Amino acid sequence: MTSVLWSPIDLGDIHLEHRLAMAPMTRARSTLKGVPTEMNARYYAQRSTMAVIITEGTQPSEDGQGYQMTPGIYSPSQIEGWRLVTDAVHEAGGKIIIQLMHTGRIAHPLNRFHGRQPVSPSEVKPAGLMNTSVGRFEMPRPRSLSAHEIATTVSDHRHAAAAAIAAGADGVEIHAANGYLIHQFLSDNANVRTDEYGGSVENRIRFALEVASGVAEEIGGSRTGIVISPGNPLNDIVEHDVGELYGALVPELSALGLAYLNLVHSGDEELAISIRRNWTGALLLNRRGADLETRINDVENGFADVITVGQQALANPDLVARIKVGAPLNEVDHSTFYGGDERGYLDYPTMHAFANQFSSVDS
Repeated sequence: MTSVLWSPIDLGDIHLEHRLAMAPMTRARSTLKGVPTEMNARYYAQRSTMAVIITEGTQPSEDGQGYQMTPGIYSPSQIEGWRLVTDAVHEAGGKIIIQLMHTGRIAHPLNRFHGRQPVSPSEVKPAGLMNTSVGRFEMPRPRSLSAHEIATTVSDHRHAAAAAIAAGADGVEIHAANGYLIHQFLSDNANVRTDEYGGSVENRIRFALEVASGVAEEIGGSRTGIVISPGNPLNDIVEHDVGELYGALVPELSALGLAYLNLVHSGDEELAISIRRNWTGALLLNRRGADLETRINDVENGFADVITVGQQALANPDLVARIKVGAPLNEVDHSTFYGGDERGYLDYPTMHAFANQFSSVDS
Protein backbone atom coordinates (compact mmCIF):
# COMPACT_ATOMS: atom_id res chain seq x y z
CA MET A 1 0.00 0.00 0.00
CA THR A 2 1.21 3.47 -0.84
CA SER A 3 3.51 5.04 1.74
CA VAL A 4 2.00 8.48 1.09
CA LEU A 5 -1.44 7.43 2.36
CA TRP A 6 0.04 6.33 5.67
CA SER A 7 2.35 9.30 6.13
CA PRO A 8 1.52 12.04 8.69
CA ILE A 9 0.32 15.53 7.84
CA ASP A 10 -0.78 18.63 9.73
CA LEU A 11 -4.04 20.41 8.97
CA GLY A 12 -3.14 23.65 10.68
CA ASP A 13 -2.90 22.72 14.36
CA ILE A 14 -4.57 19.35 13.79
CA HIS A 15 -1.97 16.60 13.43
CA LEU A 16 -2.98 13.51 11.47
CA GLU A 17 -1.10 10.23 11.60
CA HIS A 18 -2.17 9.30 8.06
CA ARG A 19 -4.27 10.62 5.13
CA LEU A 20 -7.55 8.66 5.20
CA ALA A 21 -10.34 10.68 6.83
CA MET A 22 -14.00 9.99 7.56
CA ALA A 23 -16.40 12.17 5.60
CA PRO A 24 -19.38 13.80 7.29
CA MET A 25 -22.59 11.77 7.05
CA THR A 26 -26.00 12.64 8.46
CA ARG A 27 -27.24 9.72 10.58
CA ALA A 28 -30.20 11.35 12.46
CA ARG A 29 -29.70 9.56 15.76
CA SER A 30 -29.42 12.37 18.32
CA THR A 31 -32.29 13.48 20.54
CA LEU A 32 -35.20 15.63 19.34
CA LYS A 33 -33.48 18.60 20.98
CA GLY A 34 -30.27 17.90 19.07
CA VAL A 35 -28.25 16.41 21.93
CA PRO A 36 -25.69 13.71 21.05
CA THR A 37 -26.01 10.51 23.08
CA GLU A 38 -23.86 7.68 24.37
CA MET A 39 -24.83 5.72 21.25
CA ASN A 40 -23.38 8.50 19.08
CA ALA A 41 -20.20 8.42 21.15
CA ARG A 42 -19.80 4.68 20.57
CA TYR A 43 -20.38 5.07 16.82
CA TYR A 44 -17.67 7.67 16.38
CA ALA A 45 -15.24 5.94 18.76
CA GLN A 46 -15.55 2.74 16.71
CA ARG A 47 -14.11 4.67 13.75
CA SER A 48 -11.32 6.44 15.63
CA THR A 49 -8.55 4.83 13.58
CA MET A 50 -9.48 7.13 10.70
CA ALA A 51 -6.95 9.97 10.40
CA VAL A 52 -9.67 12.36 11.50
CA ILE A 53 -13.43 12.09 11.82
CA ILE A 54 -15.51 14.90 10.35
CA THR A 55 -18.87 14.63 12.05
CA GLU A 56 -22.34 14.72 10.64
CA GLY A 57 -23.74 18.17 9.92
CA THR A 58 -24.45 19.94 13.20
CA GLN A 59 -26.76 22.93 13.37
CA PRO A 60 -25.24 26.15 14.76
CA SER A 61 -28.63 27.52 15.84
CA GLU A 62 -32.30 26.58 16.20
CA ASP A 63 -33.05 27.88 12.71
CA GLY A 64 -30.14 25.89 11.29
CA GLN A 65 -31.99 22.59 11.68
CA GLY A 66 -33.61 20.98 8.64
CA TYR A 67 -33.91 17.30 9.53
CA GLN A 68 -35.21 15.38 12.53
CA MET A 69 -32.88 14.23 15.28
CA THR A 70 -29.76 15.91 13.93
CA PRO A 71 -27.35 17.30 16.54
CA GLY A 72 -26.78 20.94 17.41
CA ILE A 73 -23.84 22.72 19.00
CA TYR A 74 -25.25 25.90 20.52
CA SER A 75 -26.77 24.94 23.89
CA PRO A 76 -25.16 23.73 27.14
CA SER A 77 -26.83 20.31 26.88
CA GLN A 78 -25.54 19.89 23.33
CA ILE A 79 -22.02 20.80 24.42
CA GLU A 80 -22.27 18.15 27.15
CA GLY A 81 -23.51 15.61 24.62
CA TRP A 82 -20.68 16.35 22.22
CA ARG A 83 -18.23 16.07 25.11
CA LEU A 84 -19.29 12.41 25.43
CA VAL A 85 -18.39 11.96 21.78
CA THR A 86 -15.07 13.80 21.74
CA ASP A 87 -13.91 12.14 24.95
CA ALA A 88 -14.71 8.70 23.52
CA VAL A 89 -12.87 9.42 20.28
CA HIS A 90 -9.84 10.89 22.03
CA GLU A 91 -9.68 8.01 24.49
CA ALA A 92 -9.56 5.67 21.49
CA GLY A 93 -6.69 7.69 20.01
CA GLY A 94 -8.64 9.56 17.33
CA LYS A 95 -9.20 13.14 16.17
CA ILE A 96 -12.61 14.70 15.57
CA ILE A 97 -13.84 17.83 13.76
CA ILE A 98 -17.43 19.02 14.20
CA GLN A 99 -19.09 20.16 11.00
CA LEU A 100 -21.31 23.25 11.29
CA MET A 101 -24.28 22.91 8.94
CA HIS A 102 -27.10 25.44 8.60
CA THR A 103 -29.60 23.83 6.22
CA GLY A 104 -31.32 27.09 5.25
CA ARG A 105 -34.35 26.42 3.03
CA ILE A 106 -33.79 22.63 3.03
CA ALA A 107 -36.04 22.15 6.03
CA HIS A 108 -39.60 21.64 7.20
CA PRO A 109 -41.28 23.16 10.28
CA LEU A 110 -42.35 19.68 11.40
CA ASN A 111 -38.68 18.75 11.83
CA ARG A 112 -37.91 21.72 14.08
CA PHE A 113 -39.09 21.73 17.67
CA HIS A 114 -39.89 25.46 17.42
CA GLY A 115 -41.89 24.91 14.21
CA ARG A 116 -40.72 28.07 12.47
CA GLN A 117 -40.57 28.68 8.72
CA PRO A 118 -37.19 27.92 7.12
CA VAL A 119 -34.90 30.79 6.16
CA SER A 120 -32.83 31.38 3.03
CA PRO A 121 -31.16 34.16 1.04
CA SER A 122 -34.42 34.65 -0.88
CA GLU A 123 -38.03 33.50 -0.85
CA VAL A 124 -37.41 30.80 -3.44
CA LYS A 125 -39.11 27.49 -2.71
CA PRO A 126 -36.84 24.47 -3.28
CA ALA A 127 -37.99 21.50 -5.30
CA GLY A 128 -38.18 18.15 -3.58
CA LEU A 129 -39.81 16.44 -0.64
CA MET A 130 -38.78 16.35 3.00
CA ASN A 131 -39.22 13.40 5.34
CA THR A 132 -40.99 14.13 8.63
CA SER A 133 -42.35 11.94 11.41
CA VAL A 134 -45.81 12.04 9.80
CA GLY A 135 -44.90 11.62 6.14
CA ARG A 136 -43.14 13.28 3.21
CA PHE A 137 -44.10 16.82 2.27
CA GLU A 138 -43.03 19.55 -0.09
CA MET A 139 -40.64 21.99 1.53
CA PRO A 140 -42.32 25.34 2.17
CA ARG A 141 -41.32 28.65 0.69
CA PRO A 142 -38.57 30.02 2.96
CA ARG A 143 -38.39 33.44 4.53
CA SER A 144 -35.66 35.74 3.24
CA LEU A 145 -33.03 36.71 5.80
CA SER A 146 -32.68 40.41 6.47
CA ALA A 147 -29.23 42.00 6.49
CA HIS A 148 -29.43 42.11 10.29
CA GLU A 149 -30.35 38.42 10.43
CA ILE A 150 -27.43 37.58 8.15
CA ALA A 151 -25.10 39.24 10.65
CA THR A 152 -26.78 37.26 13.43
CA THR A 153 -26.28 34.03 11.47
CA VAL A 154 -22.57 34.81 11.15
CA SER A 155 -22.49 35.32 14.92
CA ASP A 156 -24.33 32.01 15.38
CA HIS A 157 -21.55 30.23 13.49
CA ARG A 158 -18.94 31.93 15.65
CA HIS A 159 -20.76 30.90 18.83
CA ALA A 160 -21.17 27.33 17.57
CA ALA A 161 -17.48 27.09 16.69
CA ALA A 162 -16.52 28.23 20.18
CA ALA A 163 -18.99 25.72 21.62
CA ALA A 164 -17.45 22.93 19.54
CA ILE A 165 -14.01 23.68 20.91
CA ALA A 166 -15.48 23.88 24.42
CA ALA A 167 -16.95 20.43 23.79
CA GLY A 168 -13.48 19.08 23.04
CA ALA A 169 -13.47 19.05 19.24
CA ASP A 170 -10.09 19.34 17.53
CA GLY A 171 -11.57 21.80 15.05
CA VAL A 172 -14.65 22.70 13.05
CA GLU A 173 -15.64 22.43 9.41
CA ILE A 174 -17.95 25.03 7.85
CA HIS A 175 -20.53 23.46 5.52
CA ALA A 176 -20.65 25.57 2.35
CA ALA A 177 -21.75 22.71 0.08
CA ASN A 178 -24.57 20.40 -1.02
CA GLY A 179 -27.31 23.00 -1.30
CA TYR A 180 -27.42 24.21 2.30
CA LEU A 181 -27.47 27.82 3.49
CA ILE A 182 -24.00 29.03 2.49
CA HIS A 183 -24.29 27.21 -0.84
CA GLN A 184 -27.71 28.84 -1.31
CA PHE A 185 -26.05 32.25 -1.08
CA LEU A 186 -23.46 31.15 -3.67
CA SER A 187 -26.06 29.91 -6.15
CA ASP A 188 -27.89 32.03 -8.70
CA ASN A 189 -31.28 30.33 -8.35
CA ALA A 190 -31.69 30.22 -4.55
CA ASN A 191 -30.18 33.71 -4.20
CA VAL A 192 -32.02 36.42 -6.13
CA ARG A 193 -31.23 39.22 -3.70
CA THR A 194 -30.60 42.75 -4.95
CA ASP A 195 -28.56 43.97 -1.97
CA GLU A 196 -24.86 43.46 -1.17
CA TYR A 197 -25.40 39.70 -0.75
CA GLY A 198 -26.87 39.00 -4.19
CA GLY A 199 -26.39 39.50 -7.90
CA SER A 200 -22.68 39.67 -8.69
CA VAL A 201 -20.17 36.95 -7.86
CA GLU A 202 -18.50 39.34 -5.42
CA ASN A 203 -21.79 39.77 -3.56
CA ARG A 204 -22.79 36.09 -3.59
CA ILE A 205 -19.51 34.95 -2.01
CA ARG A 206 -19.76 37.62 0.71
CA PHE A 207 -21.71 35.52 3.23
CA ALA A 208 -19.37 32.53 2.88
CA LEU A 209 -16.37 34.76 3.50
CA GLU A 210 -18.00 36.46 6.48
CA VAL A 211 -18.79 33.10 8.10
CA ALA A 212 -15.30 31.72 7.40
CA SER A 213 -13.49 34.81 8.64
CA GLY A 214 -15.75 35.03 11.70
CA VAL A 215 -15.17 31.41 12.70
CA ALA A 216 -11.43 31.70 12.06
CA GLU A 217 -11.29 34.80 14.23
CA GLU A 218 -13.25 33.03 16.96
CA ILE A 219 -11.25 29.78 17.25
CA GLY A 220 -8.24 30.34 14.98
CA GLY A 221 -7.85 29.62 11.30
CA SER A 222 -5.57 26.71 12.15
CA ARG A 223 -8.59 24.85 13.57
CA THR A 224 -11.07 25.89 10.87
CA GLY A 225 -11.86 24.00 7.67
CA ILE A 226 -14.51 24.55 5.02
CA VAL A 227 -16.20 22.22 2.54
CA ILE A 228 -17.40 23.23 -0.92
CA SER A 229 -19.11 21.29 -3.75
CA PRO A 230 -18.76 23.32 -6.96
CA GLY A 231 -21.37 22.55 -9.58
CA ASN A 232 -23.26 20.14 -7.33
CA PRO A 233 -27.01 20.45 -8.09
CA LEU A 234 -28.05 18.68 -4.88
CA ASN A 235 -31.01 20.29 -3.09
CA ASP A 236 -32.11 22.25 -6.15
CA ILE A 237 -28.98 24.35 -6.59
CA VAL A 238 -27.97 26.00 -9.88
CA GLU A 239 -24.57 27.64 -10.48
CA HIS A 240 -24.39 28.90 -14.05
CA ASP A 241 -21.06 30.67 -13.48
CA VAL A 242 -19.35 27.94 -11.47
CA GLY A 243 -15.85 28.63 -12.81
CA GLU A 244 -16.00 32.35 -12.14
CA LEU A 245 -17.73 31.84 -8.81
CA TYR A 246 -15.19 29.46 -7.29
CA GLY A 247 -12.36 31.20 -9.08
CA ALA A 248 -13.26 34.21 -6.91
CA LEU A 249 -14.20 32.37 -3.69
CA VAL A 250 -11.28 29.96 -3.27
CA PRO A 251 -8.42 32.52 -3.33
CA GLU A 252 -10.32 34.67 -0.82
CA LEU A 253 -10.77 31.67 1.47
CA SER A 254 -7.13 30.73 1.01
CA ALA A 255 -6.06 34.17 2.21
CA LEU A 256 -7.77 33.51 5.56
CA GLY A 257 -5.17 30.89 6.50
CA LEU A 258 -7.66 28.11 7.17
CA ALA A 259 -6.54 24.64 8.21
CA TYR A 260 -7.91 23.02 5.07
CA LEU A 261 -10.32 23.09 2.15
CA ASN A 262 -12.53 20.02 1.72
CA LEU A 263 -13.50 19.65 -1.95
CA VAL A 264 -16.46 17.49 -2.94
CA HIS A 265 -15.50 16.49 -6.48
CA SER A 266 -18.57 16.11 -8.70
CA GLY A 267 -16.74 15.13 -11.88
CA ASP A 268 -15.43 18.38 -13.37
CA GLU A 269 -11.72 17.59 -13.41
CA GLU A 270 -10.70 20.89 -14.99
CA LEU A 271 -12.52 22.83 -12.28
CA ALA A 272 -10.99 20.68 -9.53
CA ILE A 273 -7.51 21.31 -10.91
CA SER A 274 -8.19 25.05 -10.97
CA ILE A 275 -9.37 24.99 -7.36
CA ARG A 276 -6.31 23.01 -6.31
CA ARG A 277 -4.12 25.63 -8.02
CA ASN A 278 -5.89 28.50 -6.22
CA TRP A 279 -5.73 26.89 -2.78
CA THR A 280 -2.42 27.25 -0.95
CA GLY A 281 -3.17 25.09 2.10
CA ALA A 282 -4.05 21.44 2.71
CA LEU A 283 -6.68 20.00 0.37
CA LEU A 284 -9.08 17.26 1.43
CA LEU A 285 -10.82 15.51 -1.47
CA ASN A 286 -14.01 13.50 -1.66
CA ARG A 287 -14.21 12.09 -5.18
CA ARG A 288 -17.87 11.06 -5.07
CA GLY A 289 -18.68 7.63 -6.45
CA ALA A 290 -15.05 6.66 -7.01
CA ASP A 291 -13.59 3.40 -5.77
CA LEU A 292 -10.94 3.33 -3.06
CA GLU A 293 -8.09 2.73 -5.48
CA THR A 294 -8.94 5.86 -7.45
CA ARG A 295 -9.26 7.92 -4.28
CA ILE A 296 -5.95 6.66 -2.93
CA ASN A 297 -4.28 7.58 -6.22
CA ASP A 298 -5.32 11.20 -5.61
CA VAL A 299 -3.03 11.21 -2.57
CA GLU A 300 -0.29 9.22 -4.26
CA ASN A 301 -0.03 11.62 -7.18
CA GLY A 302 -0.21 14.73 -4.99
CA PHE A 303 -3.57 16.01 -6.17
CA ALA A 304 -5.03 15.68 -2.66
CA ASP A 305 -3.32 15.88 0.72
CA VAL A 306 -6.03 13.85 2.46
CA ILE A 307 -8.93 11.80 1.08
CA THR A 308 -12.30 11.50 2.76
CA VAL A 309 -14.55 8.46 2.50
CA GLY A 310 -18.13 8.10 3.68
CA GLN A 311 -20.01 4.85 3.18
CA GLN A 312 -16.85 2.73 3.38
CA ALA A 313 -16.13 4.16 6.85
CA LEU A 314 -19.77 3.84 7.87
CA ALA A 315 -19.88 0.12 7.05
CA ASN A 316 -16.33 -0.72 8.15
CA PRO A 317 -15.35 0.54 11.61
CA ASP A 318 -11.88 -0.93 11.00
CA LEU A 319 -11.53 0.42 7.45
CA VAL A 320 -7.90 1.45 7.97
CA ALA A 321 -6.89 -2.05 9.06
CA ARG A 322 -8.84 -3.65 6.19
CA ILE A 323 -7.12 -1.48 3.59
CA LYS A 324 -3.68 -2.19 5.02
CA VAL A 325 -4.12 -5.96 4.72
CA GLY A 326 -6.31 -5.95 1.61
CA ALA A 327 -9.32 -7.45 3.40
CA PRO A 328 -12.79 -7.35 1.81
CA LEU A 329 -15.22 -4.67 2.93
CA ASN A 330 -18.62 -5.06 4.54
CA GLU A 331 -21.72 -4.47 2.42
CA VAL A 332 -23.48 -1.15 3.11
CA ASP A 333 -27.05 -1.33 4.46
CA HIS A 334 -28.74 1.67 2.83
CA SER A 335 -31.99 1.09 4.72
CA THR A 336 -30.37 2.05 8.04
CA PHE A 337 -28.62 5.25 6.95
CA TYR A 338 -31.01 7.70 8.60
CA GLY A 339 -32.61 7.35 12.02
CA GLY A 340 -33.27 4.19 13.95
CA ASP A 341 -31.33 2.35 16.62
CA GLU A 342 -28.02 0.48 16.80
CA ARG A 343 -28.80 -1.62 13.70
CA GLY A 344 -26.68 -0.38 10.82
CA TYR A 345 -24.99 2.02 13.23
CA LEU A 346 -23.04 0.10 15.86
CA ASP A 347 -23.29 -3.49 14.62
CA TYR A 348 -21.11 -3.56 11.50
CA PRO A 349 -18.59 -6.36 12.18
CA THR A 350 -14.84 -5.91 12.26
CA MET A 351 -12.29 -8.33 10.84
CA HIS A 352 -11.60 -9.41 14.42
CA ALA A 353 -15.27 -10.29 14.91
CA PHE A 354 -15.23 -12.37 11.72
CA ALA A 355 -12.10 -14.18 12.88
CA ASN A 356 -13.69 -14.99 16.25
CA GLN A 357 -16.82 -16.25 14.49
CA PHE A 358 -14.87 -18.64 12.26
CA SER A 359 -12.70 -19.71 15.20
CA SER A 360 -15.83 -20.62 17.20
CA VAL A 361 -17.19 -22.66 14.27
CA ASP A 362 -13.90 -24.51 13.78
CA SER A 363 -13.64 -25.36 17.43
